[in-house]
Amino acid sequence: QVQLVESGGGLVQAGGSLRLTCAASGGAFTSYAIAWFRQAPGKERDYIASINWNGDKTYYAASVKDRFTISRDNFKNAVYLQMDGLKPEDTAVYFCAAGLINIATEQDDYDHWGQGTQVTVSS
Repeated sequence: QVQLVESGGGLVQAGGSLRLTCAASGGAFTSYAIAWFRQAPGKERDYIASINWNGDKTYYAASVKDRFTISRDNFKNAVYLQMDGLKPEDTAVYFCAAGLINIATEQDDYDHWGQGTQVTVSS
């Protein structure tokens, strides 16, 4: 089964950018839709964005649409989340998840999860 590892988190000032990477191994990567979720301290984990197997379909949460871009490179078994115009309210642990589905926005549709990477946006 697929294993996922997130990287690219860190500390950035408001208005800055970060690019998160979700690296996959151990599975047929092109069989999976991939999504990003995030969880802020004391809050529930929220959906951010998702992408289908070949990247021609993407969905975004309203809170990040026009600021974040999800993409994938199936040759590198990786999915990326380009985050621009970061705001303090984007501070959270960011998780990627994989599911044997076309594309979805619900956590329950994703079976495999990474450990997360911390993103902190200072004001």
